[in-house]
Amino acid sequence: MHACGHDAHTAIGLGVATLLAQETFPGTVRLLFQPAEEVADEEGKSGAARMAQDGAMDGVDAVMALHVHAGAPVGEISLEPGPASAGVDSFRAVIHGRGAHGAYPHKGLDPVYLAAHAVLALHGIVSRRLDPFDPAVITVGSIYGGRADNVIPEEVKLSGTIRYERSAVQEQIHAEMERALSTVRALGGDYELTIRVGGKPVINDERIVALLSQVATDLLGEGRVKPREKGMGAEDFSVFTAMAPGAMFRLGCRIEGDERTGHHPRFDLDEGCLPIGAAILAEAALRYVRGDA
Repeated sequence: MHACGHDAHTAIGLGVATLLAQETFPGTVRLLFQPAEEVADEEGKSGAARMAQDGAMDGVDAVMALHVHAGAPVGEISLEPGPASAGVDSFRAVIHGRGAHGAYPHKGLDPVYLAAHAVLALHGIVSRRLDPFDPAVITVGSIYGGRADNVIPEEVKLSGTIRYERSAVQEQIHAEMERALSTVRALGGDYELTIRVGGKPVINDERIVALLSQVATDLLGEGRVKPREKGMGAEDFSVFTAMAPGAMFRLGCRIEGDERTGHHPRFDLDEGCLPIGAAILAEAALRYVRGDA
């Protein structure tokens, strides 16, 4: 299971629709129920990209969203202008060596040994090649090679994820990965690197943030809007914010005394957050279309 609260998001969206159906207002409010937030199809496009391609953002002047957050209590949101999530790319690398019997390593070229150097070099990019004030992550998430304990394989496969907040950093990481993997050539091997570019960072628009913050303060009281908890999670809502000013906030949903974070196998949330999320989005939409923002 995904265990991240998207069923709650759907319930909140239906709540927004229920509230707005009772109102009269100028303009149009469009509700986006987005599938496939964290996966891509065979063309590398996620749910937001496919929705935009199908016209979901045509004529849209502003866009707002939320994501439940099990790290914060019900009745609290986190929101601020600027980066709200990281950009994400994925990579796959194949390290080529030359197979041999494990008892005679000198007769082959061990790709496991080469891959070990490659992983160390990849993990050194963030700490030694990037500006320490630029947030970034390179994680090697899988290593696969060989089938028998006494055989040196022909190749080893690596895969992982890249996170960043600035496009210039993304470009630098791509170049530095080529440099890092080229260490295997210095040792006599070879490599192939494939990087699949994913979603860009979500950048929260200052005006939309101000609107959502004021609505949340009016509904929940002073001190209930907190700064974003820094992190490198990714979110393809960036497709929409690249097409119209927008913002995403995190909605507190913690079950007090029984905390289960997102992606925990027993993830759950306090459903008291649902009407709060619906009320904030509905009221913010009304204020925007009525020109009160």
